[in-house]
Amino acid sequence: MNLHNQFSQDTKSPSIISKQSAPLLIILGIVFIAANLRAPLTSVGPLVGLIRENMHLSNTVAGMITTLPLLAFAFFSPFVPKLGRKFGVELIILISVIFLTIGIILRSLSGTANIYIGTAILGFAISICNVLLPSLIKREFPKRIGMMTGVYSISMNLCGAIASGISVPIALGLGFGWQGSLGVWGILSFVSILFWLPQMKHRHVQTSTAHTQIAQKKVNLWGSALAWQVTLFMGLQSLLFYVLIAWLPEILKEQGISADQSGWLLSTMQLALLPFTFIIPVIAGRMSSQRSLVILMTILLLSGTLGLLYGSMNLIVLWIILLGIGGGFAFGLAMMFFGLRTKNPHEAAELSGMAQSVGYFLAAIGPTLFGFLHDTTNSWTTPLLLLVGASILLFFFGLGAAKDRYIGSAQ
Repeated sequence: MNLHNQFSQDTKSPSIISKQSAPLLIILGIVFIAANLRAPLTSVGPLVGLIRENMHLSNTVAGMITTLPLLAFAFFSPFVPKLGRKFGVELIILISVIFLTIGIILRSLSGTANIYIGTAILGFAISICNVLLPSLIKREFPKRIGMMTGVYSISMNLCGAIASGISVPIALGLGFGWQGSLGVWGILSFVSILFWLPQMKHRHVQTSTAHTQIAQKKVNLWGSALAWQVTLFMGLQSLLFYVLIAWLPEILKEQGISADQSGWLLSTMQLALLPFTFIIPVIAGRMSSQRSLVILMTILLLSGTLGLLYGSMNLIVLWIILLGIGGGFAFGLAMMFFGLRTKNPHEAAELSGMAQSVGYFLAAIGPTLFGFLHDTTNSWTTPLLLLVGASILLFFFGLGAAKDRYIGSAQ
């Protein structure tokens, strides 16, 4: 069986060998690019205390280290589909990973300005891949969207989980400090550049394909109720995730858990979501409506959050695992909605851009607001109640996004 015909409809190479190797090369490229989309962000949470003390920052200002990339996602995402169409998706992704490497290195240098400038640069770079990879998957693997979204998701979240777990050991155990612990991820982004370079051979063919797609009837996403439901679902699940990434270690440390243990508990949460970021897209892709998955997701998220608020600390691992599984459901569904609710890769890219723009702007409020509420109340109760409310809203928007219909044809 020809693997090229099975997985890709658009890419054509002059030889049988290149035809057979093209799917493997692009899968490897996607895996390595996805590996960079959370690790530079999730590595910050366990180090917030060290950074705050070293740089003499308040909780609110320290929260901006996590919030700044989300603002970059919000402001830059709407322009990404146009860049991909004009210059080619492959080239734009390559340039973004180069800038990601620069941003990681700059952030690891001393000085408050370097932290925030480097963080902004890597945020812009990640936003490009966040928008274009779901569209690329829909284009290259139209009959394997669920499976490939799962591969993409698990690569992203596995490296994110590892980053949370090893940040403090690298900083303190190996003596690299928080700068070295953040800077080490520049190695992974550099390696990803090498794995993505083979895609440049197919750029011109795939660029012309992207321009062919735009000739199809345009859909007014901003006037679509379904597009807004997908967007707000994306934003709320991101708010939940990035608030926990930024502040869960601090919440646990205030309850007597060491910095090292709290980092590994944050890693446990992400490891718990890993299998579900693969399984849920596969299951969702086989269902006409995903509403049952949305209901189960909400039960898991509410159980975990209320457990942190009112449950026994002896069951802390259970609460964190429930949060992780619920987050895996939410993330997997959010990534699948871009493909399931659109008819072609162009619409998928546009919906991804809209959802990640408005959605991440909403998510960007989370970590800073969470830190502000803690500074104001000197307690984590009010901030955690904010997550309960976000979980309930996620349920309602998820029910709308999960209904079997397409953008443009939905009423």
